[in-house]
Amino acid sequence: MATELVLELPNDPRQIERAVDSVLECCSACQGHGRKIRLNLRVSLTEALSNAMLYGNGRDPEKRVRVAVVVREWEIEARITDQGVGFNPRRIPDPTAPDNLDKSRGRGLFLMRELMDEVYFNEQGNEVTLILRLRPDGKARGTGGVSV
Repeated sequence: MATELVLELPNDPRQIERAVDSVLECCSACQGHGRKIRLNLRVSLTEALSNAMLYGNGRDPEKRVRVAVVVREWEIEARITDQGVGFNPRRIPDPTAPDNLDKSRGRGLFLMRELMDEVYFNEQGNEVTLILRLRPDGKARGTGGVSV
């Protein structure tokens, strides 16, 4: 059985911590995966929300960010959607490349990709889906799409 949570947030970075705490509370039934949820999901969700508010919505206080989370027995899926025009994630430079080490751009995406099992963007680039697998064998159940 899945648990679902949907949050509509004002475009205010001060709301991020409370929203992330609400999502983690929704995941409290995921016994035995607390550390992975507290670290991987918390950091990735915080980065995704920050990116949505600061870059996607351009700090516009009139815009909103939607967070839709589905907690299944063996995976957590979080979809973060902003009201911006979107972007092409393939155009964000690799922050670990020697020429980019001093640049701040791309670090949030890098963290999400490293900490989550799958990261997807919609075609417009204004929605990111984060998937964290909780299965003991590490295999996905019923996930699909194009990862970038």
